[in-house]
Amino acid sequence: MIDNSSFESVGAFRYLGTTFTYQNSIQKEIKSRLKSGNACYQSLQNLLSSSLLWKYIKIKTYRTVMLPVALHGCETWSLTLREEHRLKVFEKWC
Repeated sequence: MIDNSSFESVGAFRYLGTTFTYQNSIQKEIKSRLKSGNACYQSLQNLLSSSLLWKYIKIKTYRTVMLPVALHGCETWSLTLREEHRLKVFEKWC
């Protein structure tokens, strides 16, 4: 209660595309972002595996489409070694 107003306590909520948790754990957010990045990769897989496109175009597509999807909001992430490893695996996989 604050000034006769009550607020609901929740374990996690989504705000501006980022999931905030009660324990301030970023693991769920990173998992969600990597899942979105993988979905983006799957939708672009035919394009990226095409022999008709130059390597430069494929790299530009990766940097402008896929990375922003996976790393949105990463400025606020405090990473453990486990999450850092998961992000590196995603980057090498794509």
